[in-house]
Amino acid sequence: MNKDEVLNKLKELLSKGEIIVAKAFQRQTSSFTSDYFCDKAKFLSWLSAVLTVLKNFELQHTEYAERLEKYKGITLARRPLVNEAVQQLDGLIGAIEQDDVVVGKSGICESSLNDLENIFNKFARVARQLRTRHDNRETLTIKDEYDVQDLLHALLVLHFDDVRDEEWTPSYAGGCERMDFLLKDLQTVIEVKKTRPSMSKKELGEELIVDIEKYKAHPDCKQLYCFVYDPDGYLGNSIGMKNDLEKNHDGFVKIFIKPEI
Repeated sequence: MNKDEVLNKLKELLSKGEIIVAKAFQRQTSSFTSDYFCDKAKFLSWLSAVLTVLKNFELQHTEYAERLEKYKGITLARRPLVNEAVQQLDGLIGAIEQDDVVVGKSGICESSLNDLENIFNKFARVARQLRTRHDNRETLTIKDEYDVQDLLHALLVLHFDDVRDEEWTPSYAGGCERMDFLLKDLQTVIEVKKTRPSMSKKELGEELIVDIEKYKAHPDCKQLYCFVYDPDGYLGNSIGMKNDLEKNHDGFVKIFIKPEI
């Protein structure tokens, strides 16, 4: 089913939701007050239909779908609450129309992943450009891994609305750790490294193996992108290590070592 067909289906459900809201009825809630309520059975049936459509087209991991899930546990179908749920669906429709959410396999937009890879490929050029400022004004100089993260974060928000930094990973090897970035709508984690004189290819490879196993345990991580910034060329030719790690993990991980030699 293409984008237009999915939109037509969701818009049909949106209209049904709006009718449920419009047919709200007044009910006495106390001796002195009353409130407006919707038909709870019809609302829950509508909500179930919406969530089924989202699951069928692998849109269940979007932020809109996750918000809609929370309405399944309502006890009273008050009109403002039901209207909120209907507005969530309206927001999702708008996001699909603007291509902020793309219908496709696992809800992952190929163009979004292309944007991500383009950020990695152009990162070194951006970092170099930042060194040149009018009247020698202060700038961001990439000295360590935190500097890489700060600049990368700024570039990510150009293309992605939901960029979560320092999310906790589930317990791994006896403890919890923070991930660098999570693109939740894409179910993609970004791990950032910056090389240093003392870092060998062997050491980097071992660190990446630990990261890969750690992120495999995270429910929101279906793909891991490892961005290694090596501006001074300490790693030399690392194509073999990159290819081995990517091949050994069945498409789960992609490694970008930039700039290339």
